[in-house]
Amino acid sequence: GFYATPDITGAEGDRPFNYFVYGAAVAEVELDALTGDWQLLRADVAMDVGNPINPAVDVGQVEGAFVQGVGWSCLEELVWGDGAHPWVRRGHLFTKGPGTYKIPTANDAPVDFRVELLQGQANPRRALHSSKAVGEPPFHLGATAFLALKEAVYAAREEALGPEAGARWFQLDMPATPERLRMACADKIVASYVGDAAGFKPLQSV
Repeated sequence: GFYATPDITGAEGDRPFNYFVYGAAVAEVELDALTGDWQLLRADVAMDVGNPINPAVDVGQVEGAFVQGVGWSCLEELVWGDGAHPWVRRGHLFTKGPGTYKIPTANDAPVDFRVELLQGQANPRRALHSSKAVGEPPFHLGATAFLALKEAVYAAREEALGPEAGARWFQLDMPATPERLRMACADKIVASYVGDAAGFKPLQSV
């Protein structure tokens, strides 16, 4: 069946959707600068879901989407066959199974996970009991783990190379895998392999 939601204008008008879903998050991580391994110690998420029909279901959706976003930004690396990966046929995806493509597991969820649904924020638009659907929007909030890891790398670079190197901008592409994080720490061990550790950019496979 098909249903056209009334009063929706699409991208061309002033009402492309019935409503927007808003959220904010902050994450705390611990990074092992010698191995690149890390742990998500705590995450706080605040989410606007209107008047929830079942708050427990909405909290579960927020938690699941957030952890999936952590996987997208910190774990799930796509490796394609190219000149840098000659053991994979050119143009073919190497990371296409559970042995090579790492999705988040229970150990990747925050140790301390706090989710709060905004109160008294009824959805004034046409919706069941003034609620809002919340399945996918919290996904992008998982990037807070990525940003926290980059801040941890800044701290590691400052400790290893001094304040000037610690303040110097560096590129860290998603996902923030342990290999990329370790090399981005740019200490003397890394420098012995790559020379200018502070300016080193890891090879990407795209």
